[in-house]
Amino acid sequence: MNNVTSAEQILNNIFDIMQQLYDEMRLKSSARGDHLHVFDIFAELGRTLADADRASFWRWDKPTHKLITNAATGIDQIIIDDTTGLVGRALAENRTIVTNDPYNHPDFNSAVDKRTGYVTKSILVMPVSNCRGEVIGAFQVINKLGDAGFDEVDDAKRLSIAAFICGMALESDLFLADSQHDKLTELKNRFGLYSDWQTTYQRIERLALVMCDIDHFKRVNDTYGHNAGDAVLKNVARILRSTVGDVGTAYRWGGEEFVIVLKDVGLDGAVEIAERVRRAAEASSCLFDGREIRVTMSFGCSELDRAHSIDENIKVADERLYRAKEAGRNRVVAE
Repeated sequence: MNNVTSAEQILNNIFDIMQQLYDEMRLKSSARGDHLHVFDIFAELGRTLADADRASFWRWDKPTHKLITNAATGIDQIIIDDTTGLVGRALAENRTIVTNDPYNHPDFNSAVDKRTGYVTKSILVMPVSNCRGEVIGAFQVINKLGDAGFDEVDDAKRLSIAAFICGMALESDLFLADSQHDKLTELKNRFGLYSDWQTTYQRIERLALVMCDIDHFKRVNDTYGHNAGDAVLKNVARILRSTVGDVGTAYRWGGEEFVIVLKDVGLDGAVEIAERVRRAAEASSCLFDGREIRVTMSFGCSELDRAHSIDENIKVADERLYRAKEAGRNRVVAE
């Protein structure tokens, strides 16, 4: 372990970190599209404030009941069940937890230490809340420098500064993510597509687009009701996620229309994937209220032209989708 850091050193380190954070958020993150890197800086801020060897910042993914590190010193991302570990305990009880004898604590998970050879001597975990007081994550620091162990009052007071800033940043990030997702299908929405276009897709040399919709969807609503229509939309979203896989991303464009963006794929590859989705949709059925609802889908494919905007590119795919529907539906058109 290192010697205890002096108060003056800690203060200078905090100023340096805050300057780095300011520069990162102002100049780099938005241009790079890697805004999550600021959480690494937040973790370093918490580590410095608590005079600890390591720090990690955890996001609570409540729908999946998982705890995920947005940032962690010295290790790759960790994903655990939200009922496990000291972080899980801190969130469940909404209180700060300190232990200076972790190997004898019932909630300590020693798996990481066993895998890496690291020896944990002390831990402080502090819940992180949003502005409404809802717990959304946690800040954890490990091994107080100088082997003194963490103090539940003084060190928690110091760490609360970083936890407060992280809470605001994480709430903003979660709000942004929520605004980019369609609540019904859980696919990204049109806003999500535009956001990804400005960040991720600008750095990919070759892209293809597939515009698709559900054939005669109005009949589903008219015959079975809008709740049945919602069930069909969710089933189609499931098909899109499982069929497109890691090659691309499916978005709900609006109503019964969807857009698929495919990475490192040309027009022939887009047609192949669209055909795969078409066959899967045709073979699938949606069970609603004891009734089996079957639908087909139509597709228009295009290879992205960098000389045109995203809207102009989507218009090309949409025109081909229209031709697919004019030709009898349940087909793929690529010209």
